[in-house]
Amino acid sequence: MAHNDELANAAAQGNIGTVEQLLNNGADPNGINSFGRTPIQVMKMGCPSLCQLLLRHGADPNRQDNQQIAIIHDVAREGFLDTLQVLVEIGMADTNLRDRNNRLPIDLAMQNNHGDVVTYLSNLAQGD
Repeated sequence: MAHNDELANAAAQGNIGTVEQLLNNGADPNGINSFGRTPIQVMKMGCPSLCQLLLRHGADPNRQDNQQIAIIHDVAREGFLDTLQVLVEIGMADTNLRDRNNRLPIDLAMQNNHGDVVTYLSNLAQGD
């Protein structure tokens, strides 16, 4: 668990160098930390390059925590369009994934007035 915590902590701090070093040394990109979350679930959301690094190393963008929340729910709720685009376009994140309250990422973006995120997700839904 300690190695999983180390990677998750580095991801949460947005420390790309440490994350890359740990991954290159065999850290599990889907390892569960002591709080039950993976590095991509706790990563610094405003850091699309960190997201891309984790995805390139096999992080699962659709993994949900015990609240049925995936990273796509978090970035949509908080309005991080650039990170959302990486999750969808590189990580193939599921934009139709529902949380335990049956909310889609677009619902969370609407609730928090993130128009750019809503537009992006709407365009995806329409196949644009």
